[in-house]
Amino acid sequence: MDDSLELDFSVSYRHRIFFTEGAFGSKNQLLKKLVAEAKVLPVLDAGLVAARPQLLQELAQYAKSQSIHFTRLPLLLTGGEAAKKDSAVVKEVLSAIEADKICRHSYVLAIGGGAFLDAVGFAASTAHRGVRLIRMPTTTLSQGDAGVGVKNGINTFGKKNFTGAFAVPAAVIIDSVFLRTLDKRGLRDGLVEAVKVALLKEANFFQALENEAAALASGDLAAITRAVRRSAELHAKHIALNGDPFEQGSARPLDMGHWAAHKLESLTHHRLSHGEAVAIGLALDVVTARELGLMEAALAQRVLHLLHQLGFETYCPELLQAEGNDLWTGLEEFREHLGGELCLVLPTGLGQSKNIHELERKIVFRAANELKSIHLGTCAVRS
Repeated sequence: MDDSLELDFSVSYRHRIFFTEGAFGSKNQLLKKLVAEAKVLPVLDAGLVAARPQLLQELAQYAKSQSIHFTRLPLLLTGGEAAKKDSAVVKEVLSAIEADKICRHSYVLAIGGGAFLDAVGFAASTAHRGVRLIRMPTTTLSQGDAGVGVKNGINTFGKKNFTGAFAVPAAVIIDSVFLRTLDKRGLRDGLVEAVKVALLKEANFFQALENEAAALASGDLAAITRAVRRSAELHAKHIALNGDPFEQGSARPLDMGHWAAHKLESLTHHRLSHGEAVAIGLALDVVTARELGLMEAALAQRVLHLLHQLGFETYCPELLQAEGNDLWTGLEEFREHLGGELCLVLPTGLGQSKNIHELERKIVFRAANELKSIHLGTCAVRS
């Protein structure tokens, strides 16, 4: 006779996201209230510090004025996608956690872009089986999407985020001041995630993005801050309230446009930024949805028009690369990442979507060829 013991239990999490301006200002006590008397290991994106060298002095003065116990001078590590290309950043953070005796009642403070937060967060989630992490995302992409999530990871075996962990951060601090250091490309990048989540979740937000497209494209910080904040809210609410924060199922609405984007990043050797790749991936999903009869042609055109208004291209040559490691292998890798069953979320209307479990190659490449034709027509007009 078989003998077994099966026990159901649940763990409650609180996902805390704070929006502020000037987190290291002398009168801003947000960080101090979060860490209280605990030890804090500060880890900063070296690229951020290069762009904003005064940050080190601001952080030191703030820590002194607020009596925050930093265990060392800020640890400056590789940022950008290079932070995730191997385990180097993870190993350095783990080494610092061990050397500084950071325990599960201490904090790692990570300040930087989304890829940097992914790598540092992975280290924090594995040290002592998880130490407290405070994320301070500094780009439009990380403030509006990646930085407010519960995923961490690095790229291994040539695959995006193959090695990683789910871990709810102790807090996320979104400081709009960091957006002032970004160039035009950096400011634009995160807007594609706003378009994606608006299309997926909220018609009013999509319409607001259309109305403010000119201001957003020009780099208007007030407009960009509004778009990033609403994007962050919608992403976080989906994660916390949609019933599958750790992605145990196969449906991943927030990955709309990402199966192609992740592959395009690899195929272009990261010539495309993540936001640029997602713009192409989202355009591909939208045209595919229209080809399948899931979305009206007029709405598909609105989405493509908005992406173009914001300054995104919706095609690159690698989209139709057909030798060996092509776009289609990205779909198979995405299927594997989901656990073997393909589940793509395609838009059907503003705030509406549908899960599909099969997709013919000819449909995808018909959509890709249409995006190529649009691109060539646009280029002809520009010239």
